[in-house]
Amino acid sequence: VQLVESGGGLVQAGGSLRLSCAASGRTFSNYLMGWFRQAPGKEREFVAAISRRGFSIYYADSVKGRFTISRDNAKNTVTLQMNSLKPEDTAVYCCAASSDWDVWNTGERAYNYWGQGTQVTVSS
Repeated sequence: VQLVESGGGLVQAGGSLRLSCAASGRTFSNYLMGWFRQAPGKEREFVAAISRRGFSIYYADSVKGRFTISRDNAKNTVTLQMNSLKPEDTAVYCCAASSDWDVWNTGERAYNYWGQGTQVTVSS
């Protein structure tokens, strides 16, 4: 699966951004999809995941209530709507595809394919 993210940029604290990830190469609906982020000098961390049909969703506590993950299997895309952004949300955001079945498995090793990432910068 090839994954390409878009939608990153610079936004003021309290603002919103919408990230998209376009998939190609294999049957998109066969994969659980997730978003991860990595801030400078920090480990990559799990943000959100959505099951194959979108019925199960899981968020990191740090983004719960502010971020929304969704997918459109007809368009082979997964989206991360980010509201009420904070400076600590600044990071490179990557989407990833997993052949696992469990959205609660937040470890990187559960994911088989990764995009290159898109930069999100939140100014204070």
